Amino acid sequence: MSRKGVGLAAFDRSRLTSAQFASHGNSLRSTNAQALETQLAVFRSLLQQFAQTHARDIRSNPSFRAQFARMCAAIGVDPLASSSSSSSSGANGGGGGSIWAQLLGRTVNDFYFELAVRVVEVCGATRGENGGLIGVRELSDRVMKGRMEGAPEITEDDVLRAVATLKPLGSSYSVIKVGNKSYIRSVPKELNTDQSAVLEAAQVLGYVSVSMLMVNLRWARARAQTAVEDLLGEGMLWVDKQTHEWEYWSPGFIIMDSPDETGAGG
Repeated sequence: MSRKGVGLAAFDRSRLTSAQFASHGNSLRSTNAQALETQLAVFRSLLQQFAQTHARDIRSNPSFRAQFARMCAAIGVDPLASSSSSSSSGANGGGGGSIWAQLLGRTVNDFYFELAVRVVEVCGATRGENGGLIGVRELSDRVMKGRMEGAPEITEDDVLRAVATLKPLGSSYSVIKVGNKSYIRSVPKELNTDQSAVLEAAQVLGYVSVSMLMVNLRWARARAQTAVEDLLGEGMLWVDKQTHEWEYWSPGFIIMDSPDETGAGG
């Protein structure tokens, strides 16, 4: 007994079913997007209430300020970014300002931009010492030394957020991590893998030598010599020629270890 072939009507029903599924999927996506938008609006409203209630603490307490910034980040809000694109036509009169400015007034917003100016100044003043690579802790210490008595405390978190405001300047200012230590790089130069390994090794004792790199990293002499000379040429290492074998020191280690930091450039 012959079986009947599949007719055109079956293909039409299949296309209709696919179209219905696609339409239902689009409807679900639209509903979910609207629900998410509503939730974010609620979060933003709560965030605004929190900021207005605790504005004084956010301005004066660096730990509280960092926690507030992390709350913003958790819901995808960059408190330092301009919100002109997300605000509908500046109906509230604050169009174009950052979240800091809109919620807390200009005080905190200006705090970060003024701090960014100090970061640029310190990076420029110390570039001859460190080749444009300065530890975040060292930078924050130098900034604090140059501030007036009674000025708000500066934390490493504040420095990192201030550096983030310098992104419009391009790749000249960025945060890089070498080992377990964060640095601010103020020159548009990428460290290669070997250079990063040398700087990480220098964090242990404050210095490295070619033989140390050869033994611990199992590098050939030429590779170790090239890496340290490249960093030496960029000013990221200093050489001590008074030892039996030349030692290549991290400038930040020498400055932090110095009992009298007269070169802090107040």
